[in-house]
Amino acid sequence: MTRDNLKIGLFGYGCVGQGLHDVLNSSKGFKADIVKICVKNPGKPRRLPMSSFTYDKYEILDDPSINLIVELINDADDAFDIVATAMKNGKNVVSANKLMIATHFRELVDMQKRYNVSFLYEASAGASIPIIRNLEEYYDNELLYSLRGILNGTTNYILTSMYNKGTNYESALAEAQQKGFAEIDPTLDVEGWDAKYKLCILTGHAYGVFLDPADVFHHGIKTITKHDIQYAREKGYKIKLVSYVGKTDENHITAFVLPRFIAADKNFYNVDYEYNGVIAEAAFADRQFFYGKGAGGHATGSAVFSDISANSYGYRYEYKKMRQELVPEYTLDHKIEVYVRYSDDKTADLFNFEDVSECFRSKEYKYIVGTLNLKKLFDIKELIFDRDIFIVNTGRKFTD
Repeated sequence: MTRDNLKIGLFGYGCVGQGLHDVLNSSKGFKADIVKICVKNPGKPRRLPMSSFTYDKYEILDDPSINLIVELINDADDAFDIVATAMKNGKNVVSANKLMIATHFRELVDMQKRYNVSFLYEASAGASIPIIRNLEEYYDNELLYSLRGILNGTTNYILTSMYNKGTNYESALAEAQQKGFAEIDPTLDVEGWDAKYKLCILTGHAYGVFLDPADVFHHGIKTITKHDIQYAREKGYKIKLVSYVGKTDENHITAFVLPRFIAADKNFYNVDYEYNGVIAEAAFADRQFFYGKGAGGHATGSAVFSDISANSYGYRYEYKKMRQELVPEYTLDHKIEVYVRYSDDKTADLFNFEDVSECFRSKEYKYIVGTLNLKKLFDIKELIFDRDIFIVNTGRKFTD
């Protein structure tokens, strides 16, 4: 395919779809035609003529003149149906749907090969940060020790607002929603699901391991209180939601998503509001830090646009780490130190810490800092999910 005959069928015209449209129209060196846009709601006002839209997905999927499908909808099941049908029809695909990709990752990789098409999704993990392309090209033969990232702009905005302004969680969330950095239903973001899906995608490119999201422990920020922020402030830390994957030994990796204490001398300390950051630790490249906007239509739209441009040159992910012979195994057998703030003593007993370094109890504030195995956290995740509890990885042991 050359850049002169790129005909796009676009699914979705929300925040990211409109952002992509703006980026495409502003580009001076690259042109592509959006032939038709498929949307769900016929009654919603649009900023383009209604002739630009369709409500029938097959008007795009069965159109032989359209050679690139750009999928930017929220529904993961519908997105997979669109992407799978497009691939079977021999069309290349660009997507930003992290839930759909993480859930069907290996299947989608196999489909690309089976139907000889390209499937690009840089915008699915890190928004404007080109981390997937870097993992594919720069780190393809590098010994990668670990990869960790602030991958969710919504939670980072909330945490920053709470720390900088002294607001409570509910007020910070409302502010993020008002500014367009949080959904009306923020569950996927604040509970850590979104960050986990992105981590699973990055792990496939970093280590060649296709993780089932159900096998990865995550804990979000929806239960954070002023006490947790105050504890961090007194210790000289900020709290960030961090996705982590790294080697535990020569043949194994582990992965998890947890809030983390970040000291002032660390790169993530100044990654604030809707921005994202990723740190790669490698044997020869040492430590590299990537930073950029992690939320917003134009930021995510720019990553989608980059994939569209790359597609016009015939670019495909090669999944080089997967093809190597020494693909590590995934394990939950990994010790971490955590801060646990709780209200019910019976809840604290569930953790069964191997070692306790700090504890405090008052009528309104109780916490423990101790060491335990990640497998233990995973085993009790259903028991602690809806309780008044907040967990933070201290970052002081085992994971750096």
